[in-house]
Amino acid sequence: MKIVWTPEAEQDRAEIWDYLVARDPAAALRVDQPFSEAVAKLVDFPMLGHTGLVAGTREITPHRSYRIIYEIAGDTVWILVVIHTARQWPPLQN
Repeated sequence: MKIVWTPEAEQDRAEIWDYLVARDPAAALRVDQPFSEAVAKLVDFPMLGHTGLVAGTREITPHRSYRIIYEIAGDTVWILVVIHTARQWPPLQN
């Protein structure tokens, strides 16, 4: 399987990193490293996450405060969102 981070997921991850590294660089590493490790496992085990709340997605929680939402299309795992567990997911529709 191939892993592709969407621009939105890349931005989510960058914002989490920027927020944490400004306050505690060691914490930024402790949070970001599990993201990399969990996504790397999806190469061989794309069904590792549980069925997502949005149809067609799956979710993994590499850190107690964050979950990663992804979907599988053919031979590609698309990383869609990295979101804090306290935030509303899926977002409310207007």
